[in-house]
Amino acid sequence: MIELYYRPGAASLVVHATLEEAGAEYRLIRVHGMDPPEFLHLNPLGRVPTMTFNGMTMTEAAACVMHISDLYPAAQLAPEPGTAERAQWYRWLTFLTNTVQMSFINYFRPERAIAEQFTEALETQAVEVLAGLRDHIESHLGSAGPYLLGERFSSADLFLAMLTRWGRNLDPKWWDLSQLGAHWHVVRARPSMQRVYEQEELPE
Repeated sequence: MIELYYRPGAASLVVHATLEEAGAEYRLIRVHGMDPPEFLHLNPLGRVPTMTFNGMTMTEAAACVMHISDLYPAAQLAPEPGTAERAQWYRWLTFLTNTVQMSFINYFRPERAIAEQFTEALETQAVEVLAGLRDHIESHLGSAGPYLLGERFSSADLFLAMLTRWGRNLDPKWWDLSQLGAHWHVVRARPSMQRVYEQEELPE
């Protein structure tokens, strides 16, 4: 049994969605502040996602998504190892977590990265950076879509859908763009994502 410690709508959302897509047996444990008591023992940084199974703890959204995709090959959430498609899957997941997600964190939580007197400048810079990243993804989907790997859906698309949802806080909203919006609606309509929204009680 996999246990996923989560906060609604946070980076744990993509891990939750991947577990649903995989058909995994799992249990959700909602984190309130730093509760439940065992949470900080499992992850002293106090971040979600935190995932436990078989006596092991995993953190970092992209790592959890990769591992779940490998644990449940029948779900076909990732291309075969050693293929060009697999390389692109690694590329997109790494880009989405290292570059795009980090830029969102600089926007939402600049105090994590810089002294208080500089947070406003970092937030402003993050908005500019995110606009460029958004346009890059929009262009890619327009030329190679409808998914990040072309015609093939993968768990990387779940990651992008999570970030597109985060982008609803920007102007323009990410899901208002043509290609990102089309991608968002296709992924959002999947039964797995519908269950995630219901379980996490997420607003649109």
